Amino acid sequence: MLSKSQISLLNSLQQKKFRREHGLFIVEGYKSIVEFAQSGYQIQTIYHTADVASKLLNLSRKINSHEISLTELGKISALKTPADALATVKMPVNDVVDASALKSKFSLVLDGVQDPGNMGTIIRTADWFGITDIICSEDTVDVYNPKVVQATMGSLARVNVTYTDLKKFITYADLPVFGTLLNGDNIYTTQFGGEGLVLLGNEGNGIRPDIQALITKAITIPRIGQAESLNVAIAAAICCSQLAAKTFK
Repeated sequence: MLSKSQISLLNSLQQKKFRREHGLFIVEGYKSIVEFAQSGYQIQTIYHTADVASKLLNLSRKINSHEISLTELGKISALKTPADALATVKMPVNDVVDASALKSKFSLVLDGVQDPGNMGTIIRTADWFGITDIICSEDTVDVYNPKVVQATMGSLARVNVTYTDLKKFITYADLPVFGTLLNGDNIYTTQFGGEGLVLLGNEGNGIRPDIQALITKAITIPRIGQAESLNVAIAAAICCSQLAAKTFK
């Protein structure tokens, strides 16, 4: 049975300041929890219903687990319909971006993306296409927001997401910067080479002017129909797909 203090702590982790204070974030759903258990992340505690108790035996015995009722799970879940398990996971300390580790590959750079669903989808998409690093501006939505974590469907366990001053990072990274702009070159005919940063901007305002000034090559996804703009997560998926396409040529 969960105590009031446990419920209070777990509920507080839905807020960024308490996640930072306790160094913990929440992962919901057995399948996603397994993804994190098999990664470099450290799971602190798993709260689960009786239905998944036998499955948890396959995980490390070092992980604390508590069987609770579905009603109790509902009190600590951020979901309208609680999953079968919820875990608290320790937040990694990865405040420094190692630009040298980004050589000879492509990484995504996000400038001010705000929507948790978009962020989670971008991470999941990056994972699908084998992109292992996403570098974010300091005002991009928190990757450990429960809605972001849920939207990644476990992919966060395999994609490194770091936050930094983008202007300083891009300046010293010494990598080509492909910025997504409306007046850029056709993405389908662009020669990307073998490495670089693919820069995407805020849902409403795009890439900030001072960051735009650092773009090596502006690219655009040609519009054929009448839509005013593309969702940033969709734009990221098209960019990732185009980068992957050269692998299969």
